[in-house]
Amino acid sequence: MNYLEVFNRNKETQLFGRYITLKNIESILGKHFAKNEIKVIGKSVLGKSIYSYQTGFGDFKILLWSQMHGNESTTTKALFDLFNFLDSDAEEVIKWKSKFTLHFIPMLNPDGAEFYTRENANQIDLNRDFIALSQPESQLLMRVFNEIQPDFCFNLHDQRTIFGAGQTKNPATVSFLAPSYNDKKEINEVRLKAINLIASLNEKLSEFIPNQIGRFDDGFNRNCVGDTFQQLGVPTILIEAGHFQNDYAREETRKFIFISLLHGMQTLYENDIVDNKIDDYLKIPQNNVCFFDIVYRNIKINYDNSNLITNFAAQFKEEIVQNQLTFKAYISSIGDLEGFHGHIEYDAQEALFKDDEGHFPKINKKADFILENGKVFVNGLLKK
Repeated sequence: MNYLEVFNRNKETQLFGRYITLKNIESILGKHFAKNEIKVIGKSVLGKSIYSYQTGFGDFKILLWSQMHGNESTTTKALFDLFNFLDSDAEEVIKWKSKFTLHFIPMLNPDGAEFYTRENANQIDLNRDFIALSQPESQLLMRVFNEIQPDFCFNLHDQRTIFGAGQTKNPATVSFLAPSYNDKKEINEVRLKAINLIASLNEKLSEFIPNQIGRFDDGFNRNCVGDTFQQLGVPTILIEAGHFQNDYAREETRKFIFISLLHGMQTLYENDIVDNKIDDYLKIPQNNVCFFDIVYRNIKINYDNSNLITNFAAQFKEEIVQNQLTFKAYISSIGDLEGFHGHIEYDAQEALFKDDEGHFPKINKKADFILENGKVFVNGLLKK
C-alpha cells in the first residue's frame, strides 16, 4: 500500500488546523451514514452529543477514541481521513472489514473541544479519572469498553511542542507508549502485544520521519485509561501527535498519524504482533523535554547597570480569540539554555535587547521587543 497516496486521496479537506469542535465534525459525519453505523452514545457535562462510529463485521474488535483532551485534535483529523478510506472499496478495506469490527469515538470531550481546554466542563482531566470515574465522559468510555469487550485499543492524543525525540535534536513528531499494567512495569502477554505493534509502527513510520519518533515514560498510573485497560487485559497503545518542523497547524503530523493507523490495521490484520519485539520497542528514544518554540541566543541585556550576554526563550500560548485559535508568544526562560533547542532560533550577535520596560526580558511578558541593530520582534517573530 502506498500510504502517502492513500492519505492524499482521502484527506478530509473540511477539517483543518487545531481548533476542531463538535460542530466541525457533525457537519461531516452525515456523509458516512450510508456505509456505517453512526449514533449518539451519550452526552457531555453540558449536554453535547458524543458519537460512536462503527464499521466492519469481523470478530476482532478494535476500540479507538480521540479528543479525550479537548485541545488535542490532530488525531481527530486523522480519524476522519481514515473514515474516508474506510468508505472506499479498496482491497485492504474489504479485508479489514471482514476481520475487524471497528468502534470509534471521534470526540470524547466535546465541551473541552469547544473551550479548547485539556479538561472537560467540570475542569476534570478525563485521563486522570479512571479510578473515580466521576465524569459522564469517562463513565461513557468505560461503559463502551465493557459492552464491546475489545481485543485492542488505540488511545489517541496530542503532545506539546516541548518534546524532542531523545537526544536527536529533532522534535518528537509522533510518540508511542505501551502503558504499564502494574507498578513494576512488567511485561505480560497483553502488554507484549501492544509493544510488538508499536515496534512495527515505529519501523514503518521511520521511513517517513526518521529520528523524529519518541517513546513516553511508562510509569504506571491507574488513574489513566490506557493503564486501566491494559490492566484489565486488553492490549492498548497510546499514540501522541507532536510537532513537525514549521507545522503549528499539525497538518503534516496528521498525515503521520493516518499512516500509523493504516499500518496498525494492516499489522493486526496480518497478526504480525506475536513475535518478541521488546528490544526494538526499547530502542525508540524516550521523549525528552528539550524544546522551546523560539530561542534567542547571544542577546545583550542590561542587568543591574551591567551589560551581559545571555539567551532567552519564548513559548506560544494557544488562545481562542473571536472563535479563532491564536498563538501568542510569551517569554518563558532566561539563561544559558544548555541542552535546549528552539523550533525557531535567532542569533542576535550580541545586539542589545529593549522593550517598553527597559533592557531586560521578563518571564511571562509578551515577546515584543527590538534589538539595537534595528530588528523588530512582534509576537516573538522577526518582523519582515
